Amino acid sequence: MYETTGTGGHVPVMLDRVLELMAPALTGSRPVVVDANLGLGGHSEALLARHPSLHLIGIDRDPFAIEFSTRRLAAYADRATLVHTTSDRLAEVLAEAGLESVDGVLFDLGVSSPQLDEAERGFAYSYDAPLDMRMDTDQELTAEKVVNTYSAGQLTRILREYGEERFAPRVASLIIKERGKDPITSTKRLAEIVRQAIPAATRRTGGNPAKRTFQALRIEVNAELVALEAALPAALDALALGGRVVVLSYHSLEDRLTKQVLVARTRDTSPPGLPVPLPAHQPRFRLVTRGAELPGEEEEARNPRAASARLRAAERIRVDHED
Repeated sequence: MYETTGTGGHVPVMLDRVLELMAPALTGSRPVVVDANLGLGGHSEALLARHPSLHLIGIDRDPFAIEFSTRRLAAYADRATLVHTTSDRLAEVLAEAGLESVDGVLFDLGVSSPQLDEAERGFAYSYDAPLDMRMDTDQELTAEKVVNTYSAGQLTRILREYGEERFAPRVASLIIKERGKDPITSTKRLAEIVRQAIPAATRRTGGNPAKRTFQALRIEVNAELVALEAALPAALDALALGGRVVVLSYHSLEDRLTKQVLVARTRDTSPPGLPVPLPAHQPRFRLVTRGAELPGEEEEARNPRAASARLRAAERIRVDHED
């Protein structure tokens, strides 16, 4: 999701590779691609420019993303449908558009540059801002509500699962203690509480100690992994024969989930020992990438936020009614 085209000059992450991977699936007379995490619309704009007959459906939960991309894609307004909703509603969005299948689905996960760079959104520990972290500013749950109302057990769980924070119980305990004095309402105060909870020896390495806690809160507030767990299988189910899914993830939890879903769909599930594979157990998909692909050194130098990107892709090679 990290890109700042139109707001600072960087191109979308791994753009050339995304276009290259999508191209074989978009050779029909009127191909359809879903950009399930529209963001600033950089990938979508490039796809629309590259494929003159393409129709694009862009989904994003952030009203700013929809507004910005509507302006950005104005030249393609007759070929672009933008929907303000979450990616886990992908199947419903396609049904409402009257589409039984699509030719490509792109997931560009993570946080967009405006969300990180606008202090008032509360995503970054480098600014002092209200504890918000909502991608969809219309929803009720905020990071402030999580920090001030979740139990020690709930906080420990999300810090451990979503932030991979090995000192999760210590961080959760200090949050409970400090919020008992005054509600925790700012990113600066939360970052300082986390810093105090992390042992001094650990603080000296690995960057800002608040990074893992802020990641965990962001994932919890926006139900990011829950959305991906529903959206990625729905995207695979929606692909036409020859259709492709491309996933850009930015932390190990997203990439691990993506790998698990894609590997499961590309595996032959025939019982072992049979002389011939059973058609019903043949994989419907094949992996297009070998493992997770990484951005090149040049791209990382140009756009440091791309450094954590991992790209995986798969293609539908069979349809169910062939059995």
